[in-house]
Amino acid sequence: MDWKEVLRRRLATPNTRPNKKKSEQELKDEEMDLFTKYYSEWKGGRKNTNEFYKTIPRFYYRLPAEDEVLLQKLREESRAVFLQRKSRELLDNEELQNLWFLLDKHQTPPMIGEEAMINYENFLKVGEKAGAKCKQFFTAKVFAKLLHTDSYGRISIMQFFNYVMRKVWLHQTRIGLSLYDVAGQGYLRESDLENYILELIPTLPQLDGLEKSFYSFYVCTAVRKFFFFLDPLRTGKIKIQDILACSFLDDLLELRDEELSKESQETNWFSAPSALRVYGQYLNLDKDHNGMLSKEELSRYGTATMTNVFLDRVFQECLTYDGEMDYKTYLDFVLALENRKEPAALQYIFKLLDIENKGYLNVFSLNYFFRAIQELMKIHGQDPVSFQDVKDEIFDMVKPKDPLKISLQDLINSNQGDTVTTILIDLNGFWTYENREALVANDSENSTDLDDT
Repeated sequence: MDWKEVLRRRLATPNTRPNKKKSEQELKDEEMDLFTKYYSEWKGGRKNTNEFYKTIPRFYYRLPAEDEVLLQKLREESRAVFLQRKSRELLDNEELQNLWFLLDKHQTPPMIGEEAMINYENFLKVGEKAGAKCKQFFTAKVFAKLLHTDSYGRISIMQFFNYVMRKVWLHQTRIGLSLYDVAGQGYLRESDLENYILELIPTLPQLDGLEKSFYSFYVCTAVRKFFFFLDPLRTGKIKIQDILACSFLDDLLELRDEELSKESQETNWFSAPSALRVYGQYLNLDKDHNGMLSKEELSRYGTATMTNVFLDRVFQECLTYDGEMDYKTYLDFVLALENRKEPAALQYIFKLLDIENKGYLNVFSLNYFFRAIQELMKIHGQDPVSFQDVKDEIFDMVKPKDPLKISLQDLINSNQGDTVTTILIDLNGFWTYENREALVANDSENSTDLDDT
């Protein structure tokens, strides 16, 4: 029966209980019940035009709520079993040694210098003998990826073995990081990564000299680099895939090398000397020893030539406590200034320079910051430099899409972002840029003198 006809009859039916009047809520409920009933009948009567809709598999699984303890435990156990199974699928040391033995046995002459090679035919033979775990590595795609300019159509055995080792290491590390992924969503929160690095410290010989009282500061220093560069939107979590794809984990695990050179340690943010340097600088700046940095204390950072205008912006935009900066915020500041060529660092500084919060720098913004540079030049007895000249140089360097505005992307694309930001925030940086030709000439003269002697 047509639902319109049913409604019409319903309205035409006389009220059998004239003395009892229904409340407004009862009428609404009855109306909703009728609507639901007839709508369901109408919808159910429609023929689905696409039978495929009936076979779409379930793709959304709700995460257990905090009070669903049993479901949470079940999920944790199932994840643990899954990760254990994945771990068993990886090649162990004995299997890797066996693979190397098979590759060496099936090498294809002639050798290139001391490098053993293997052709595709022998490559497949090794794949058959190496076992099921190695099957994924012995494909035409992998062989073609490693094939370069060998006239016999062979690949290097060492390159292939290193490729396998790298893949195994990546999967091992992925599984290791996933154990700390409490939510099981492929992300690590700050506390998750802190736990991972804290438990990693005893396995790194280069950190043997660290006192346990410094562990918390070391972990904070290490974790900040990951989150500063891999979490630009400050969501508080980073993808495990992003951690594996960047070089930071390589730098961290490089500390397993007991014979790591002094130069490598100095350039590695995660090394003990580097962490102690950064924390030592923080303590030296903290003159009142309250564990926080005021604007006045931070002004002594580096060469102590940053402008007050820039420092004001730092304390306006960054997280502070009663107008003072803690160690974690200080680490972001240091990472930005020490890596000014990196997009994440430029994004940090750009936000400070964008005083009008418009998403671009215009002439007003540039003049606002450079005026402070001019004032510092007067205080130090240096000849003033015209803002007009500096402004023209900046726009010439950046070459923005809009000739009147400089966006963050313009700065990144120009590869001059570090120079531009230095000119605007640091007197010493501006002086170095302004006298770059004289400094280059002096360096050339000094090197010539050394050659003569």
